[in-house]
Amino acid sequence: MESRSYKTKGIILARKDYSESDRILSVYTKDFGRVSLLAKGVRMPKSRKRGHIEVFSLVDFQAVRGKGIDIMTEVEIIDNFAKIRKDLKKVALAYYFMEVIGKITSENEHNTKIFESVLHNLEALKYNSSLKEQRLNFIHRILVDLGFWPKGKVLEDADAKLSEILERNLNSIRVGKRILS
Repeated sequence: MESRSYKTKGIILARKDYSESDRILSVYTKDFGRVSLLAKGVRMPKSRKRGHIEVFSLVDFQAVRGKGIDIMTEVEIIDNFAKIRKDLKKVALAYYFMEVIGKITSENEHNTKIFESVLHNLEALKYNSSLKEQRLNFIHRILVDLGFWPKGKVLEDADAKLSEILERNLNSIRVGKRILS
């Protein structure tokens, strides 16, 4: 019999307000891939979980399987990437990373390489000053890890290939075009 609850590490990809005091989170986890979670009561002023569920934060959490969507019961922040949050260009790039992962992966599709790649890029972003190069390397690495691009082959136009795979433009595409140029 499968356990109803589980505990793992994850990176918050996105969050959306739900009802009066809840949020739905999209989290890329180390053990389960991308999952959607309901964080009950986090929009209440006295919520202890409130500060732990910011986008692109690395968290350790526990959840319970629900009928439709899993419910987050406990969350503890491991790294909120405070150094990134102090620089607008780096914040914009981190949001871009989260949007790419959220759009290119499927729910419950486990891939440890993707989790490690996102975490590596967020760690590198703390100290990196060549943001345009890092963005292009990130796209290349993600496409290779997901099998959309052959390993070792040069990717000439990463943005075009990403748009072709997603079959739509990203909301934060201006990150690459304007902010980082």
